[in-house]
Amino acid sequence: MTAGERLTGSARSVAVLGAGSWGTTFAKILADAAAAAGDPRTIRLWGRRAEVVDQINTSHVNEQYLKEVPLPGIISASTDVAAVLEGADLVVIAVPAQSLRPQLREWKGLIAPDAMVVSLMKGLELGTDARMSEVIGEELGLPAERIAIVSGPNLAMEIAREEPTASVVACTDSAAAGWIARSCTAPYFRPYTTADVVGVEIGGIVKNVIALAVGICEGKQMGDNTKASVITRGLAETSRLALALGGEAKTMAGLAGLGDLVATCSSPLSRNHTAGRLLGQGLTLEEVGQKMTQTAEGIKSGQAVHELAGKLGVEMPITAAVVAVLAGKLSVDQLGPLLLSRELKPEGDY
Repeated sequence: MTAGERLTGSARSVAVLGAGSWGTTFAKILADAAAAAGDPRTIRLWGRRAEVVDQINTSHVNEQYLKEVPLPGIISASTDVAAVLEGADLVVIAVPAQSLRPQLREWKGLIAPDAMVVSLMKGLELGTDARMSEVIGEELGLPAERIAIVSGPNLAMEIAREEPTASVVACTDSAAAGWIARSCTAPYFRPYTTADVVGVEIGGIVKNVIALAVGICEGKQMGDNTKASVITRGLAETSRLALALGGEAKTMAGLAGLGDLVATCSSPLSRNHTAGRLLGQGLTLEEVGQKMTQTAEGIKSGQAVHELAGKLGVEMPITAAVVAVLAGKLSVDQLGPLLLSRELKPEGDY
């Protein structure tokens, strides 16, 4: 029996691990989805910081990450991960990509044996070049049918404000993907489903690196033509890598590909776009880190993307240029001419 065949209706008890902007927002989506469907549901949110947890429980807000957006009362928070995971049939993980593996090793014995695990993370692991679903599978010993990805144009603050958004749930088991989609269908959040886990994850990973490039262009006061060109050729790079790993071209034209790329490269709410803009304005990488309160995943995942592309023989000149800037091997002033530095060829040739 597959994971999907065991799952009917929608999730009853949900644990969300990570009380940052996206984790908290997704907990809100799950609560609003349950309210809209009239389903009983418990939602517990794990956070590292006691002050954030206390604020969620007492004031029903997470001011550091979501300002004054009110959170549904059925969301409770705790710093005790065992209490949060107890009895959860859906476990949602929203922690920084590079901290995932050691945290999973601590959590492994606490996750129910039949729970579905959902990743909200968009990054590659440094050193292994593993996607987040692969890290989850390795550390928790779960089959692919028990692991899903939620991705797409997911700017947390806009969704928390209940601005209409579509997204994608990816799982190799279509029934399991449907169960998760039903669990997070809110009046303002519309999930689609796909079996292309690879394509969805790669779309969510590489767009962060491309957003850094677009942000640098903006910081250097380059125009919209430049930014549009980088976004478009960035999609071509993303597609080449996804296809080399077995992803599907149609995914790249969808919400988890083009949709996520456009949102992340265009919005001032995007952490990676913001980090790139600050770099383009002349700040050092250390100064950018001090100025930002949240993780820009592209800064850490860029090297892993570059290494993976090299192993597969995939040309990714924009990614290579961004990684060189992050490593201090290239100045932001030298970046522009390199962003489109491929040999002349027909546009459709990836």
